[in-house]
Amino acid sequence: MKEWKAYTDSIEETHALGKKIGENVSENMVILLSGDLGAGKTTLTQGIAKGLGIRRNVTSPTFTILKVYRGRMPLYHIDAYRLEGVTQDLGFDELLEDEGLTVIEWSQFIPGIIPDEYLSVAIHLMDEDRRELVFEAHGADYEALLEEIA
Repeated sequence: MKEWKAYTDSIEETHALGKKIGENVSENMVILLSGDLGAGKTTLTQGIAKGLGIRRNVTSPTFTILKVYRGRMPLYHIDAYRLEGVTQDLGFDELLEDEGLTVIEWSQFIPGIIPDEYLSVAIHLMDEDRRELVFEAHGADYEALLEEIA
Protein backbone atom coordinates (compact mmCIF):
# COMPACT_ATOMS: atom_id res chain seq x y z
CA MET A 1 0.00 0.00 0.00
CA LYS A 2 1.33 3.38 -1.02
CA GLU A 3 0.38 6.56 0.84
CA TRP A 4 0.62 10.23 -0.10
CA LYS A 5 -0.51 13.42 1.64
CA ALA A 6 -1.55 16.62 -0.08
CA TYR A 7 -2.75 19.95 1.26
CA THR A 8 -5.12 22.44 -0.31
CA ASP A 9 -5.87 25.97 0.83
CA SER A 10 -8.95 26.79 -1.27
CA ILE A 11 -11.84 25.31 -3.20
CA GLU A 12 -9.91 26.08 -6.40
CA GLU A 13 -6.89 24.06 -5.20
CA THR A 14 -9.12 21.15 -4.21
CA HIS A 15 -10.79 21.30 -7.64
CA ALA A 16 -7.36 21.37 -9.34
CA LEU A 17 -6.19 18.31 -7.40
CA GLY A 18 -9.43 16.52 -8.29
CA LYS A 19 -9.04 17.49 -11.94
CA LYS A 20 -5.57 15.95 -11.99
CA ILE A 21 -7.04 12.74 -10.55
CA GLY A 22 -9.82 12.74 -13.17
CA GLU A 23 -7.32 13.21 -15.99
CA ASN A 24 -5.31 10.18 -14.85
CA VAL A 25 -7.91 7.59 -13.79
CA SER A 26 -8.81 4.64 -15.95
CA GLU A 27 -11.98 2.62 -16.41
CA ASN A 28 -13.30 0.51 -13.55
CA MET A 29 -11.42 2.44 -10.88
CA VAL A 30 -12.99 3.05 -7.49
CA ILE A 31 -12.24 6.01 -5.23
CA LEU A 32 -13.47 6.03 -1.64
CA LEU A 33 -13.82 9.43 0.02
CA SER A 34 -14.06 9.91 3.77
CA GLY A 35 -14.20 12.97 5.97
CA ASP A 36 -16.56 14.92 8.17
CA LEU A 37 -19.54 16.74 6.74
CA GLY A 38 -18.23 19.77 4.87
CA ALA A 39 -14.67 18.42 4.63
CA GLY A 40 -14.61 18.67 0.83
CA LYS A 41 -15.61 15.26 -0.53
CA THR A 42 -18.01 16.66 -3.11
CA THR A 43 -15.61 19.51 -3.91
CA LEU A 44 -12.90 16.97 -4.77
CA THR A 45 -15.44 15.01 -6.84
CA GLN A 46 -16.30 18.18 -8.77
CA GLY A 47 -12.64 18.46 -9.75
CA ILE A 48 -12.49 14.79 -10.72
CA ALA A 49 -15.51 15.40 -12.96
CA LYS A 50 -13.72 18.29 -14.67
CA GLY A 51 -10.76 16.00 -15.31
CA LEU A 52 -13.15 13.55 -16.96
CA GLY A 53 -14.49 16.30 -19.23
CA ILE A 54 -17.85 16.49 -17.50
CA ARG A 55 -19.51 19.87 -17.98
CA ARG A 56 -22.59 19.38 -15.79
CA ASN A 57 -22.68 20.80 -12.28
CA VAL A 58 -21.74 18.04 -9.83
CA THR A 59 -23.67 18.13 -6.56
CA SER A 60 -23.81 15.85 -3.55
CA PRO A 61 -26.05 12.82 -4.11
CA THR A 62 -27.02 12.68 -0.41
CA PHE A 63 -30.74 12.43 -1.06
CA THR A 64 -30.66 10.56 -4.38
CA ILE A 65 -27.76 8.30 -3.23
CA LEU A 66 -26.42 7.95 -6.80
CA LYS A 67 -25.79 10.43 -9.59
CA VAL A 68 -24.37 9.53 -12.99
CA TYR A 69 -22.40 12.00 -15.11
CA ARG A 70 -21.11 11.48 -18.65
CA GLY A 71 -17.64 12.50 -19.77
CA ARG A 72 -14.78 10.58 -21.39
CA MET A 73 -16.09 7.78 -19.17
CA PRO A 74 -19.12 7.66 -16.86
CA LEU A 75 -18.72 8.96 -13.32
CA TYR A 76 -20.85 7.15 -10.77
CA HIS A 77 -21.04 9.35 -7.67
CA ILE A 78 -22.46 7.49 -4.67
CA ASP A 79 -23.21 8.98 -1.26
CA ALA A 80 -23.79 6.08 1.14
CA TYR A 81 -24.39 8.27 4.20
CA ARG A 82 -28.06 7.26 4.47
CA LEU A 83 -27.39 3.56 3.78
CA GLU A 84 -26.07 2.55 7.19
CA GLY A 85 -27.69 -0.75 8.13
CA VAL A 86 -29.31 -1.31 4.71
CA THR A 87 -28.96 -4.96 3.77
CA GLN A 88 -30.81 -5.18 0.46
CA ASP A 89 -28.95 -5.37 -2.86
CA LEU A 90 -28.92 -1.89 -4.39
CA GLY A 91 -27.06 -2.91 -7.55
CA PHE A 92 -23.96 -0.83 -6.83
CA ASP A 93 -21.66 -3.80 -7.39
CA GLU A 94 -22.73 -3.76 -11.06
CA LEU A 95 -21.47 -0.19 -11.39
CA LEU A 96 -18.04 -1.27 -10.18
CA GLU A 97 -17.83 -3.65 -13.12
CA ASP A 98 -18.90 -1.03 -15.67
CA GLU A 99 -16.44 0.97 -17.75
CA GLY A 100 -16.64 4.08 -15.60
CA LEU A 101 -15.17 5.61 -12.48
CA THR A 102 -17.00 5.08 -9.21
CA VAL A 103 -16.55 7.63 -6.42
CA ILE A 104 -18.11 6.64 -3.10
CA GLU A 105 -18.60 8.99 -0.16
CA TRP A 106 -19.20 7.34 3.23
CA SER A 107 -18.16 3.89 1.94
CA GLN A 108 -17.98 2.55 5.50
CA PHE A 109 -21.78 2.19 5.32
CA ILE A 110 -21.62 -0.23 2.36
CA PRO A 111 -18.51 -2.35 3.06
CA GLY A 112 -19.85 -5.39 1.23
CA ILE A 113 -19.40 -3.85 -2.23
CA ILE A 114 -15.90 -2.42 -1.85
CA PRO A 115 -13.47 -4.23 -4.18
CA ASP A 116 -10.06 -5.48 -3.08
CA GLU A 117 -8.30 -2.72 -5.02
CA TYR A 118 -9.20 0.97 -4.72
CA LEU A 119 -7.92 4.44 -3.84
CA SER A 120 -9.03 5.86 -0.52
CA VAL A 121 -8.88 9.57 0.21
CA ALA A 122 -9.40 10.79 3.77
CA ILE A 123 -10.07 14.53 3.85
CA HIS A 124 -9.36 16.39 7.07
CA LEU A 125 -10.50 19.98 7.59
CA MET A 126 -7.54 21.77 9.18
CA ASP A 127 -9.19 25.19 9.38
CA GLU A 128 -11.77 27.12 7.37
CA ASP A 129 -9.96 26.72 4.03
CA ARG A 130 -7.04 24.31 4.59
CA ARG A 131 -7.49 20.60 4.02
CA GLU A 132 -5.21 17.62 4.40
CA LEU A 133 -5.92 14.80 1.95
CA VAL A 134 -4.44 11.42 2.80
CA PHE A 135 -4.34 9.06 -0.18
CA GLU A 136 -3.91 5.30 0.23
CA ALA A 137 -3.47 3.17 -2.88
CA HIS A 138 -4.67 -0.41 -2.57
CA GLY A 139 -3.40 -2.22 -5.67
CA ALA A 140 -0.81 -1.66 -8.40
CA ASP A 141 -3.09 0.41 -10.68
CA TYR A 142 -3.82 2.78 -7.82
CA GLU A 143 -0.15 3.03 -6.86
CA ALA A 144 0.55 4.05 -10.47
CA LEU A 145 -2.27 6.61 -10.25
CA LEU A 146 -0.70 8.11 -7.13
CA GLU A 147 2.63 8.39 -8.91
CA GLU A 148 0.90 10.37 -11.67
CA ILE A 149 -0.85 12.83 -9.36
CA ALA A 150 1.80 13.23 -6.63
